[in-house]
Amino acid sequence: MTPHLWPCPLPHGGTGEEYALACDSGRALRLLIIPALFEEANRLRRFCAEVMRRLDRGGIDSFLPDFPGTNESLRPLGDQDAETWRASMTAAADHFRATHVLALRGGCLFTPAGLPAWHYAPVKGANILRAMIRARILASREAGLDEKREALTEAAQDHGIVLAGHALGPALFRDLEAFAPDPAVPIITQEQLGGSGLWLRAEPDEDGAQADALAALLVEGMRG
Repeated sequence: MTPHLWPCPLPHGGTGEEYALACDSGRALRLLIIPALFEEANRLRRFCAEVMRRLDRGGIDSFLPDFPGTNESLRPLGDQDAETWRASMTAAADHFRATHVLALRGGCLFTPAGLPAWHYAPVKGANILRAMIRARILASREAGLDEKREALTEAAQDHGIVLAGHALGPALFRDLEAFAPDPAVPIITQEQLGGSGLWLRAEPDEDGAQADALAALLVEGMRG
């Protein structure tokens, strides 16, 4: 498993380099893994890497790209919107010659069209924002501040907002409020993997049994 630079489209033309974690041996079956968003991406990254190792042993190449403005990306998160993120995942699928797609949690909002895909525990954008705003309100309360959900939401729609250390621009905030995963894409539920979702844990973690279960489902689905 190695880091890989790939050409990601820029909003006004041209491309810039972004990172992806890659297990690439030039095989026929190639899975693009679209990460979860924000803190959930951090909590699930080790899990994704473990799934990729298992897919590699099963004869499947896999790729985990960064969204522009996240993780190792040098682009400002505040400049991103749904269009740039969807274009980035489509470009990643093309660059890595993906034959299939797995999207996790909020990443399910940005699944490229035209490829066989699965959604793992998909979530609406509004639900992601609601949880992040709730966490900010609780943190502010502990600091002696009294912030209101309605005022924070209005400010975020107009000017952007910082939530859990992530500086979201107004365009991305508004887009996420309105976005929901495509209901036509098959869903992999947490019940199929067993245990509780790793995104619910306080720190990044892994679960070998869950990684085994998800990899087995993907190998079976991709091999038909």
